[in-house]
Amino acid sequence: MSAASAILKAEKGLGATARFVFVTLHEPPKAAVQAGESVPREAFVMLYERSERKTYEAVVSLTDEKVVAWNHIEGVQPPITFEEFMACEAAVQADPGWQDAVRKRGVEDFSLAMIDPWAAGYTGEEDAATSRRILRPLTWVRSEPGEHGYARPIEGLVVEFDLDKMAVVAVHDYGVVPIPPKAGNYDAERVASPDNAPSFAAPRSDLKTIEITQPEGPSFTVEGHKVMWQKWQLRIGFTPREGLVLHDIGYVDRGTLRPIVYRASLAEMFVPYGDPAPTHRFKNVFDMGEYGVGWLANPLALGCDCLGEIRYFDGVVNDQDGEPMTIPNAVCMHEEDYGIGWKHTDFRTEEVEVRRSRRLVISTIATVGNYEYGYFWYLYTDGTIEYEVKLTGVISTGALAPGETPEHGTLVAPQLYGPHHQHFFCVRLDMAVDGNANSVVQVDSEPMPAGPENPMGTAWQTKRTVYERESMAGQIDPLRGRYWKIENPGKPSGLGAPVAYKLEPGANVAPMFAPESRFAQRAGFTQNHVWVTAYHPEQRFAAGDYPYQHSGGDGLPRWTSEDRPTENTDVVLWYTFGAHHVVRPEDWPVMPVTHIGFKLKPSGFFDGNPALDMPAPSHACHHE
Repeated sequence: MSAASAILKAEKGLGATARFVFVTLHEPPKAAVQAGESVPREAFVMLYERSERKTYEAVVSLTDEKVVAWNHIEGVQPPITFEEFMACEAAVQADPGWQDAVRKRGVEDFSLAMIDPWAAGYTGEEDAATSRRILRPLTWVRSEPGEHGYARPIEGLVVEFDLDKMAVVAVHDYGVVPIPPKAGNYDAERVASPDNAPSFAAPRSDLKTIEITQPEGPSFTVEGHKVMWQKWQLRIGFTPREGLVLHDIGYVDRGTLRPIVYRASLAEMFVPYGDPAPTHRFKNVFDMGEYGVGWLANPLALGCDCLGEIRYFDGVVNDQDGEPMTIPNAVCMHEEDYGIGWKHTDFRTEEVEVRRSRRLVISTIATVGNYEYGYFWYLYTDGTIEYEVKLTGVISTGALAPGETPEHGTLVAPQLYGPHHQHFFCVRLDMAVDGNANSVVQVDSEPMPAGPENPMGTAWQTKRTVYERESMAGQIDPLRGRYWKIENPGKPSGLGAPVAYKLEPGANVAPMFAPESRFAQRAGFTQNHVWVTAYHPEQRFAAGDYPYQHSGGDGLPRWTSEDRPTENTDVVLWYTFGAHHVVRPEDWPVMPVTHIGFKLKPSGFFDGNPALDMPAPSHACHHE
């Protein structure tokens, strides 16, 4: 990072107004990587020149020590940077207009205010990326230092904050709503207070210690960022925008390394709110494309975030001068016992065969304002790959007048409510099932009509629909058991069918916003749960490269309008899944973890159960 920034500064004569947004690896061509060819070491730089109010992209060769590409990207705004994020609060607190507004609510100590730098969204032409670069900060206030501030929102107050001027340019006050009276602390010292909502007498005293030990050490080995565990091989990557990325996921089958996924990454996060109140109606945040979940990653703590024999990987991101900042322990890797892997009891002989399942866990956790998101990849001993998002943290709150009931949310404490909202995650899966030439096939289970071939009316069969072109996107249909197979038509299994993995959906939902709304235009990737695109190395982010203050239409809808062929070729599978959050009182003051995700399971990739060779438990199984 330092070398790339220094080369770029020197060659382009950049000064202090040039702010480095992201500095990442410029990934080499896929074909060269798969062929094991030597490639130049290059960095990709996204840069914002404040003096010009322009965004640039550069590719810097570290091998040749020169800039090999430099382009002005017109009509866009880059994501919010760390220095902008952190400078916003103090600048708002110093603004006289904002001070007047909070005084109306009885607040005199401005240092107790919390200013959350919400992305501006796009409310009309005045928000166009070409016109200005703004945030729409929201305000909460603590009653004392260190208290949980989200218990006391300043309802009806929205600020417009110009990031180029680093100053408030407008204060919109939609009317005073009393500040909710109750605290909402969750720390051990304050949670027992009678002024807290909810209030508990004392921590539980009957919780006994659980120790997880591996006396012989973990089963995985690590060489740099290459990981080998059981029959799995992969590489772990990390970027400031995407966070955790997995590369070259493959499985050693009877001595042969078989590729499955070339690159697996989070492609976008979108959080739309369903409350039309002025403080909430503009909330539709692209947490990855407008901020970046990598630089928001937590340093993980042993015994709290991760348990067992842990191998950590640091995350390295950049500051706005282009220098590296290390997030220690940003990625955690460990093994977990996962219960019974397979079992059968021969009731005639009473002989029992049982094997335990185990999984490798690779995880990272990001704090995005009030919310925490845990991103977990799991590899199982039966060939399954799973992706899970764990949502926790604190809901974004609103205030009500005494006795008022929320129409678009749930009351969680006196005069305090959580607005309805959704979280959509899109994962990009650059598939390579036994090679790059893959097809995606939708599989539905359908009852057969009664007749001679179905005399009892109980028969059903599966129907295959090959996604031949990009226009053939799909929706989940749990009532038909719908899943999608990623096949390699040129590689038959031992049983004659194409080798394949299948995408098995988990919980999901459709967007609640109107199809003609601005939310729908900006997050067009939420129109479908499954998209298939022809591989293109620059098509990596589901809502486009620059969603900040973008009116919409970019990303998957634009790319798939080309309707490129997608059968028996190099394809990328995109899966969008949504968490539907009708807030519960139990989500306050801090939310129990909600789980959502999907699985990739072998479906004809192997000739039989790949976990058949799991060793029997080392200790005798016995009944008591």
